[in-house]
Amino acid sequence: MISTTGADAALDPFAEHRRLLFATAYRMLGSVSDAEDILQDTWLKWSQTDRSGVRHPKAYLVRTVTNLALNRLTSAAATREAYVGPWLPEPWLTTPDIAEEAELADTVSMAMLVVLETLSPVERAVFLLREVFGYNHAEIAEVLERPEPTIRQIAHRAREHVQARRPRYDTDTEQRSQVTRRFIAACQGGDLNAVMELLAPDVTAWSDGGGKVTAARRPLHTADNVARWMVGVLAKPHLEPLEIRTASLNGEQGLLFSVGGHPLGALTFDLLDGRIHQLRFQVNPDKLDGVRPGHGD
Repeated sequence: MISTTGADAALDPFAEHRRLLFATAYRMLGSVSDAEDILQDTWLKWSQTDRSGVRHPKAYLVRTVTNLALNRLTSAAATREAYVGPWLPEPWLTTPDIAEEAELADTVSMAMLVVLETLSPVERAVFLLREVFGYNHAEIAEVLERPEPTIRQIAHRAREHVQARRPRYDTDTEQRSQVTRRFIAACQGGDLNAVMELLAPDVTAWSDGGGKVTAARRPLHTADNVARWMVGVLAKPHLEPLEIRTASLNGEQGLLFSVGGHPLGALTFDLLDGRIHQLRFQVNPDKLDGVRPGHGD
């Protein structure tokens, strides 16, 4: 990991914007480990740059991160296509105050990352630069080295795509806390009816095991199917004693599952009218680094 301390950290633009840069790479890639790699590569490029010629360090660093992430995302396309079962982003253990930081919180929710995953790599880059960072079309054209009219078309297409798929959900933190507590109690008690009461009739659940651990290979639908699956999974003998605790995941309250302090899964969900409508269960052990303290801080 990169470390800058003391006076150097206070003066260095990379250290100043590090959290923003990490969130940028994470938005692009949906992967904590890949975002950290991109940050490392960006720092190496920055450390070798003649900074006397850099008029706007923040813009330079965001551009560097975006292009490095774009290259990695493009090369990873074939891997994503061959992925076993549903592909979900890696959950990110965030600090509770992230919701107060508009630049970081706007598009790091799991729900939004899933929508961004349906864009092409270039569409995702254009959307984030335009809608999140407020770059104009000419600036984006310079970053991505494409004609400005092309960037305008891509930006329009990406914005319409995201707006059509952007989920609607409740953001009331107290209501979410209440539902989360009830959900934990129902899961720990193996209470099928109590779990069902918290799920919308048309709820959908995705589980990402990546072929590494047992997980549903296809999305599950309806409260009955999802509740039975959840209760069945959590009752497995090898999960004793299972610990379930709340955590700030991607800027929202979610759940972490662990045995003996070892993380086994992360659960995020969308709440609407007091019930869970979309439920995402990340259990791929290769994608749980981001729920350990210290990642992306």
